[in-house]
Amino acid sequence: MITEDLKVANVKCGGCVATIKNEIIKLEGVKNVEAFHETDLVTVTYEGITRAEISIKLSELGYPEATMENGLLVKLKSYKGQ
Repeated sequence: MITEDLKVANVKCGGCVATIKNEIIKLEGVKNVEAFHETDLVTVTYEGITRAEISIKLSELGYPEATMENGLLVKLKSYKGQ
């Protein structure tokens, strides 16, 4: 069993949190999902599925994983700092 935190973009409110939790838990192998709009974090406990598959689903839902490579991590840091 693996538990990971994924920093994601576009988590603005409780509705976003609910959407993330309700949809990610449907993925086969996902055991638990927590999402926090205050910190832009999604914590997922899973086995038999890859982090990449979870990240793809988050992107499809409109909540892409924020990384330095895609520039979203920089934008999140900038936004939170204002």
